[in-house]
Amino acid sequence: MMHNRRAFLKAAGLAIAGAGETLAQAGAGPSAKSVQTPALTIAYEESGSAQGFPIILLHGFPDDARAFDGVAPPLVKAGHRVLVPYLRGYGPTRFRDASAPRMAEQAAIGQDVVDFADALRLPRFAVAGFDWGGRAAAIAAALHPDRVRAAVLIGGYTIQNTIAPSQPGPPEAEHRAWYQWYFNTERGRAGLQMNRRALCRYLWQTWSPSWHFSEETYNRTAASFDNPDFVDVVIHSYRHRIGNAPGEPRFKVMEEKLAGRPKIQAPSITLYGADDGIARPPVESPPAERAAFASLVARRVVPGVGHFMPREKPEAVSSALLELLA
Repeated sequence: MMHNRRAFLKAAGLAIAGAGETLAQAGAGPSAKSVQTPALTIAYEESGSAQGFPIILLHGFPDDARAFDGVAPPLVKAGHRVLVPYLRGYGPTRFRDASAPRMAEQAAIGQDVVDFADALRLPRFAVAGFDWGGRAAAIAAALHPDRVRAAVLIGGYTIQNTIAPSQPGPPEAEHRAWYQWYFNTERGRAGLQMNRRALCRYLWQTWSPSWHFSEETYNRTAASFDNPDFVDVVIHSYRHRIGNAPGEPRFKVMEEKLAGRPKIQAPSITLYGADDGIARPPVESPPAERAAFASLVARRVVPGVGHFMPREKPEAVSSALLELLA
């Protein structure tokens, strides 16, 4: 197994060796690229110096790489190499095997981050993300402490226990998660298939009620929801997390590890939007949150911000990363 992995990493490294010589420099726009991992051809955008310390920025549902357009420039200016991949099921990212099941359990998107870093030959990197991307960042940091130098988690520690049956939350929380229960029905699958742009736009509006985005802003990202795997990936993600869909057998052991809420060793900052329409954060840090980190540098609740913090207040994200990497 290790021999095969080394062979893959060597082949991937040769494939990107030439491309890495001419990255977008500070002040220039990002370069659109792609790289192959064992499961995916991951499309990503890259900016900054090839010699800069790498930072991987991870978007959530329903969003894409455009979420970090305001976050990347200060990081590039500080000399970092910024990498913004499209998650599985979004934008130009594709499954390599046409017959592979379109699954997106938390272990899969977490492993995608590590596979992405492997393909780019990154021994160490920092991560930041929100929603699905925040969970993927947390998984990479928790399970690979030797690889992740720093983590900014928007929404906090969101690794889930998918092994034990999930318990109902308070009525208000259940109400806010209506879309998840909708996606656990065949009507919800059909609704996402038929109305994906309108539905996702509604989520933007309700999750970030004080953010007034333009049609142009939304349409630039909504094109990523036309990915042929988008519906299957989204449906599987929301069904698997409450036990209504099977996971990939190769992730069984990994999901068991995640069920134990592994601690994140890397210096971390958690960020919360005070007006997040999915989950309003408590003012004080709860004990479970503090227990999830070996080095929680700061916990910040940002006023006037909803769910899409990288878009609504990008400086909160970039400054947190720069603080950890100083």
